[in-house]
Amino acid sequence: MSLGQHLIELRNRLFRAVIAVVVCAIGGWFLTPFVLDALRQPVTQLAEIGGHTAELNFPMITGAFDLKLQIAITIGIVISSPVWLYQIWAFIVPALVRREKQYVFGFLGTAIPLFVAGCWFGWYILPHVVQILGSFVSTQDTSIVDAKAYYNFVIKLIVAVGIAFVLPVFLVLLNFVGVLSASAIIKSWRVAILCILVFCAMVTPSADVISMFLLAVPMVVLYIAACAVAWVHDRRMAKRQAKLDEEYEL
Repeated sequence: MSLGQHLIELRNRLFRAVIAVVVCAIGGWFLTPFVLDALRQPVTQLAEIGGHTAELNFPMITGAFDLKLQIAITIGIVISSPVWLYQIWAFIVPALVRREKQYVFGFLGTAIPLFVAGCWFGWYILPHVVQILGSFVSTQDTSIVDAKAYYNFVIKLIVAVGIAFVLPVFLVLLNFVGVLSASAIIKSWRVAILCILVFCAMVTPSADVISMFLLAVPMVVLYIAACAVAWVHDRRMAKRQAKLDEEYEL
């Protein structure tokens, strides 16, 4: 494919992904009340545990509408993840041979559950993060939490963790198509762990070291799993190549 054809292909893939997000976001609009109730729970628990008033605040008249729209779009991104993950894969497919295209089922079958698991894990540690940060407020004070800023904080945590959980799948994919060897992935373990720690420090509050390590542990485990899968694949391919070499020598 020429550069112009690649750009047309990219445009078409992005268009399909955006359409899927928009359609799912329309359906997600009707789920926003339930999501808002769930988002409000950590703040309510903070008030109960901390012994002071804590509540979400909408400083602008359009704040509630803007927040509902953001929630609907986020729901659309999560629900449509099978579509846009496939579009990412399909954009890479033209450069692959027929055997490599068969990896699509393994890619989607692994990437989608990991993305959902990452979003769930981000949601799981959210109350812990809110409680630790809210514990610095004294009982004589009141926590008036800006709803939009709070939601942006939640989304940065949840969606970022979901995407981070998918990254090891791309490492395995690059190994399967011959771009990265297992030895190259394993030798870069220091850089990988450093990047994981920096990422966890960015998506979690700087004062909450516990949440940072709670997030870093599963990401390191996924990286190790990606290294193991790549090593097994390279070893299997090396044995297959050695067998072919013996047959040609005979």
